[in-house]
Amino acid sequence: MALDESLLEAAPELGGPVLRFYGWTEPAATFGYSQRFADVEKLTPLRPLIRRPTGGGVVPHDRDWTYTLVFPPNHWWYRLRARESYEQLHVWLQRAFERLGVPTELAPTTAAGPPTHCFVRWEQFDVLWRGAKIAGAAQRRTKSGLLIQGSVQPPAGCERTAWEREVCALATEGWQAVWEQWTPDSGRLAHATELARRKYALDSYNRRR
Repeated sequence: MALDESLLEAAPELGGPVLRFYGWTEPAATFGYSQRFADVEKLTPLRPLIRRPTGGGVVPHDRDWTYTLVFPPNHWWYRLRARESYEQLHVWLQRAFERLGVPTELAPTTAAGPPTHCFVRWEQFDVLWRGAKIAGAAQRRTKSGLLIQGSVQPPAGCERTAWEREVCALATEGWQAVWEQWTPDSGRLAHATELARRKYALDSYNRRR
């Protein structure tokens, strides 16, 4: 979470969008920045609970695939409305699944119920597989750029490396994306470490609402 916030702050200087695939070293759950901690801790047994810099509901990170997209303010994606951005993102992911022989669909409407647990209730344009939500995301837009944090609960038999490869290939084919391996420099990593220390790792921050 700290690295994602740090990348958002640095978006104007990065020279282009960043796509980050990452995993978790232990089971955990994240929740939207505006959610009440007292509500969140009743919804999942997973610990630790970490407040995201984006919105949305509770996301379990015990077997999911997580990714981050960061766009600078001069990129066309930044200028999309939130709903347009969400649809564009999930059409992209849906096509990647289709290339792997996994038929999915986008939710035509939002399911009834309170938006508390991300994968219990779906929003319009979430990715569905066999009637269940398998991909959702949350966004945050600032003067610095657009941050999208997404989670995929993979269908049985789907291989992560193959899916990531198709995600990148589709961006190259559809938007002429040129992918370059990129690693945050020591200053960016140090900033993220400091953000984690004084913010995301603090119980007082995660319980502040």
